[in-house]
Amino acid sequence: MSQGVPVAVVDATVESSTLVEILRQRAGRQPERRAYTFLVDGDEQEAHLTYAELDRQARAVAALLRGYAAGGERALLLFPPGLEFIAAFFGCLYAAVVAIPAPLPRLGRADRVLSRLRAIAHDAQPRVVLTTSRVLTSIKDQFAEVPELAGARWLTTDNVAGELAEEWWPTRLEPGALAYLQYTSGSTSSPKGVMVSHGNLWHGQRMIRDSFGHSSDSVFVGWLPHYHDMGLVGNILQPLFLGCPCVLMSPLLFLQRPFRWLRAVSRYRGTTSGGPNFAYDLCIRKISPAQRSDLDLRSWRVAFNGAEPVRAETLERFSAAFAPHGFDRHAFHPVYGLAEATLLAAGGRNGSRGVTVMAAAPEGPVFVSCGQPPRGEEVVIAEPETGVRTPAGGVGEVWLSGPNVARGYWNQPEETKRTFRASLADTGEGPFARTGDLGFMSDGQLFVTGRLKDLIIIRGQNYYPQDIEWTVQESHPSLRPWCCAAFSVPVDGEERLVVVAEVEPRHRPVDVEALVGTIREAVSEQYGLHLHAVRLVEAATIPKTSSGKIQRHACRAGFLAGTLGANGDVSHE
Repeated sequence: MSQGVPVAVVDATVESSTLVEILRQRAGRQPERRAYTFLVDGDEQEAHLTYAELDRQARAVAALLRGYAAGGERALLLFPPGLEFIAAFFGCLYAAVVAIPAPLPRLGRADRVLSRLRAIAHDAQPRVVLTTSRVLTSIKDQFAEVPELAGARWLTTDNVAGELAEEWWPTRLEPGALAYLQYTSGSTSSPKGVMVSHGNLWHGQRMIRDSFGHSSDSVFVGWLPHYHDMGLVGNILQPLFLGCPCVLMSPLLFLQRPFRWLRAVSRYRGTTSGGPNFAYDLCIRKISPAQRSDLDLRSWRVAFNGAEPVRAETLERFSAAFAPHGFDRHAFHPVYGLAEATLLAAGGRNGSRGVTVMAAAPEGPVFVSCGQPPRGEEVVIAEPETGVRTPAGGVGEVWLSGPNVARGYWNQPEETKRTFRASLADTGEGPFARTGDLGFMSDGQLFVTGRLKDLIIIRGQNYYPQDIEWTVQESHPSLRPWCCAAFSVPVDGEERLVVVAEVEPRHRPVDVEALVGTIREAVSEQYGLHLHAVRLVEAATIPKTSSGKIQRHACRAGFLAGTLGANGDVSHE
């Protein structure tokens, strides 16, 4: 170990400076301990990986990889939810090959996921594509005409000979070496590859552990996508860092039946689990009183909520619905994270209890605290245009600095300089990473108010789209929760407000004129704004990121181009 490399005392038996060293030592000292359990059907059917099994599979994949890709080259990972992805990801780390977790397109269909995947492949130029034999058989025709992957070698990892593990040899991994590329969801732009180093990853894991008070006694239960930063860093890698068990299921199985998530927390005595705000809302709406009676949620100590935004109403409703079944409202941990910070940028510290809610201004919108920045990270609030630190309590852009902040964006030096090399104009302090998020600090806690690029400015007044969207979705039961987009468009030299909302299929047909009138009345009453246009669209029409965030810019572009399929449209110039 080189001088100056941080040493992680992860538990009483493991000291390390990279996740590779952590897994190797756990496999040597706790070989039979179960690391991961995957609920194949979301219910009873289980698959397992011990530390020894994961280490052996990772070594075999690494030995296979070294025949086709040198250290520092890139491998695209296309896997369905399951344990195969975890083994392949660690196989890349073991081989010093840069992993690129990516979503798997729906088989036989051209969709937005495939378009995003092509953009990732064009940017990263992977040397190898890792997948399973079943997936390769299913999608090889679909990918035959994808020019971005024409030069890549396709390898399957589920049928790698175990004997290959003996051909692996360790590679020295410096903290600054690139571990993987985490492609952003692209909520306001094309996906960009965040360059996460081994040092970023180690520090990010330590910050999550300390902020949440995790230990080797924790038990994780998760359903988040493995290719998303919250699912990968928070759900999959943190348990291995801690040496605690982790129970996983497919995101689709959770969405089909949210009860599966809470039943797994109850059955496996989960202590840490969570997701975006919509997941808690889904449980409130879709889990019946009879199903709730079968739950025992007393073990749940960290219910993290990372979203845009975290809703106070959701926290209250969920607590009221599940408190009779053991849920402690103090378990809620609203957090703020992003790929550029190797996930956690703010969250509750060890020992903190409860959720702080406050209003930014009298009669203004209510914001939920995302907690304190983790130890070792600095957060400043700066004026987006001038780069000057805002007055205490003022709203501005959230800037970050710390060892968890990534190196930059792959193959985008100008965007890296703009985003990761910011300095305060008044003091010269820096460098900071610009998050593109607006927020303010109060009593050492961070409150995130919205995305800078999504901010709606009408007649000089700022409006947060998520607040307008909440008002719209609450105005009528025919509108799908978390499926609404608010944005502005230029009309005769000034910005005018537009709302696009999805209609619940079970409520169709709807009285379009009456529903549009209800939406207009709600927005006018709450904000004093006149809606230029209201468009009602079919379910699953509004573009979203892989983590469920509304892609407002893509929705705006579709509205202006007339490409959003509409049930009804009323527009007044």
